[in-house]
Amino acid sequence: MKTGSVSQVVGGTPLVKIKSLSDATGCEIFGKAEFLNPGGSVKDRAALGMILRAEKEGHLKPGDTIVEGTAGNTGIGLATVAAQRGYQCLIVMPNNQAQEKYDTLRALGVELVTVDPCPFANENHFYHTARRRAEKLSNSFWANQFENTANADIHYQTTGPEIWEQTLGEVDAFVASVGTGGTMAGVSRYLKEKKTSIHIRLADPMGSGLYSYLKTGKFASSGSSVTEGIGIMRLTENFKQAKVDEAVQVSDNEMISTLYHLAKHDGLLVGTSAALNVFAAYQYGMENKGKGRKIVTVLCDSALRYQSRLFDSQYLQDKNLKVSPLTS
Repeated sequence: MKTGSVSQVVGGTPLVKIKSLSDATGCEIFGKAEFLNPGGSVKDRAALGMILRAEKEGHLKPGDTIVEGTAGNTGIGLATVAAQRGYQCLIVMPNNQAQEKYDTLRALGVELVTVDPCPFANENHFYHTARRRAEKLSNSFWANQFENTANADIHYQTTGPEIWEQTLGEVDAFVASVGTGGTMAGVSRYLKEKKTSIHIRLADPMGSGLYSYLKTGKFASSGSSVTEGIGIMRLTENFKQAKVDEAVQVSDNEMISTLYHLAKHDGLLVGTSAALNVFAAYQYGMENKGKGRKIVTVLCDSALRYQSRLFDSQYLQDKNLKVSPLTS
């Protein structure tokens, strides 16, 4: 068990066995409980990695302002670590994310800028807006989570080794979605170096282009998703490092059914990206039913970060989200 300041207790999260789905598949399905990080998500690791590297390279000094464009969790991670290490934060977000994220960021004392959602090619996208704000602000550091490979490296240095040690080197598959590519890149690199036979599977929401890219070499998408912070339409410097064997698409109805299943049968209140990850891990388990495979995925954050939406029947109805039984 880690002890120390906020920065010192990021990581070291437990692997939680998802018993209901393990029983259903005859495999062992585990979730890396990243919602137990101080800032409540897997993005705490990326935030810490980027801040530590910036400090080491002289890009950050006490009193400076960290600037980032984010769907929320990376901003919360940066603000959490920044508060403890003496930095200010300016966070740019699209204005269609869960209210809980905005409330959390304001509580952490950040300067919050919201913009209309738009394609990445549009200069008003949150990514480009953050870059411009950083360029105009003196004594600032633009974290640039998508292209900053300190993101992937912290997962190579911490998340991958933790999974290897916690499974005693017996992990057979790693399944995860991609936002920046950092988690997938760092973990897949580490695990493949340890055992080339480990199956690495990308779980992609509808509306993202990575599934198409891995299947055809071209970015294309169809549909859309209510999941926040995952799915991209470009090749980031982080994702370039990923070692992926297979890609699957997961629908919102598969995701929301998994989310409610985990709450009801396993006592796990997870967010949308985590539920999407678990469904893809369950799907892989069903493909290998009865083979006893050890499958690890990432529980990125908690459903409590989205509770005003996910547990609101009117929201589910408005988004045409239907909760169906996951297992018989």
